[in-house]
Amino acid sequence: MKVTWETHGGQAAAIRLGLPPKVLDSDDLPENRAGELDRLVAAAVPEAAEKGPSRARDAMSHTITVEGDGPPIVMTRSEVTMSPAFAALLSRLEHQAAPQ
Repeated sequence: MKVTWETHGGQAAAIRLGLPPKVLDSDDLPENRAGELDRLVAAAVPEAAEKGPSRARDAMSHTITVEGDGPPIVMTRSEVTMSPAFAALLSRLEHQAAPQ
C-alpha cells in the first residue's frame, strides 16, 4: 500500500507551495508498523469525502491518498472537520516521515 499526503492552505500556505506530496510505502516498513498503518487507514476510510465547507477561515486542509488493491481512496479534511481516526492516521504519517 502506498500512501501520499499533502497539506494545503492555512497561514503558512506560501511556504508549502510547490512542495511535492510526502509518500510512504508500507512495503518499506517493518511488519508491525505496516500493520499499524493498515489499521489506521481502515479506521479513517469510512469517512472518505468531506462534505461542505469548513467553518474556519485560513484552516489548513490535508489530503491523504491510499493506493493499493482497487481504486485509489482520497480523503480530504480540514483542521476543523477531521475526525479522531483521520487525525491519528495523519499523525502517524507525519511521525513516520520525520527524520529518524
